[in-house]
Amino acid sequence: MYLGIDLGGTHISAGLVNEEGKLLKKTVCKNLVDKSCEEYVKNMIALCQNILDDQGMTISQINSVGIGFPGTPDNEKGTVSCNSSIKINNAPIREEFNKYFDVKVYLENDANCAALSEAVVGAARDCEHSVTITLGTGIGVGIVTNKKVYSGFNNAGSEAGHNILVVDGEKCPCGRRGCWEAYSSAPALKREAVKLLENDKNKTSCMFKMVNNDLSRVDGKIIFEASKQGDVIAQKVVAQYVKYLSEGIANIINVLMPEVLVIGGGISRQGDYLLEMLKSRVYELIYTKNEPKTAIKIAELGVDAGIIGAAMLGR
Repeated sequence: MYLGIDLGGTHISAGLVNEEGKLLKKTVCKNLVDKSCEEYVKNMIALCQNILDDQGMTISQINSVGIGFPGTPDNEKGTVSCNSSIKINNAPIREEFNKYFDVKVYLENDANCAALSEAVVGAARDCEHSVTITLGTGIGVGIVTNKKVYSGFNNAGSEAGHNILVVDGEKCPCGRRGCWEAYSSAPALKREAVKLLENDKNKTSCMFKMVNNDLSRVDGKIIFEASKQGDVIAQKVVAQYVKYLSEGIANIINVLMPEVLVIGGGISRQGDYLLEMLKSRVYELIYTKNEPKTAIKIAELGVDAGIIGAAMLGR
């Protein structure tokens, strides 16, 4: 048995996972910002203990614990380098965790954890080489080859969301301009929709009604729903979004040629409506026009992907 922990910006999730990658038990708590390493670990320990107690188990029955987080791991030192939603740098996560539980602890970037779970028990389980893209506040990319995560010599690789798509383009949270993430993340989708809605002086778009004239409530789900209803502005926004997303996906395929490219994150819930538009455009853009082509699929494991992937780090 394995324990997997997904340390996110708003929540911490933990789960018990068996050898086959099946999630047996899950628990979640809110994650308040600006915590110390010690406070993060205390919350993680509490979640793990809750699971063990519920299952009538002790930590001695757990082979290992995996922790996924939005940052860069150093598994030799057991530390976390992070500059995103959790404000800890060079935090000794493993050392702190082992003060409570004498168990092997593995650390990994959360996008890599999601990619590993989809590669082993999810949408890419039948192939050896896959890439998983998580579309959310940013763009997370995880590369798996021979069922193992690839992240470069310093564990910081696979950050394809920060490849430049438009030179001197929109500013990205990373500090550069024109990154793929600045055009294909959920905030980018909302930004473009709000921009057009602000210029819709006669309020012709059905999105005004959907958000009760409060443009701060516009999100990806609303934009896609309006597009499905034939809203002209929403359809324009979605078309532009798919254009940029497709360019980034084609770049990844041209470089890595995975057997399967998996799309996860909140926007992936649009399912076939998104998938068919992407396939049509991506297959026009990729370098290899002949079969076999990289299969493009929607992720299967949803919000549990990070937990399952983290748990499988020690498998």
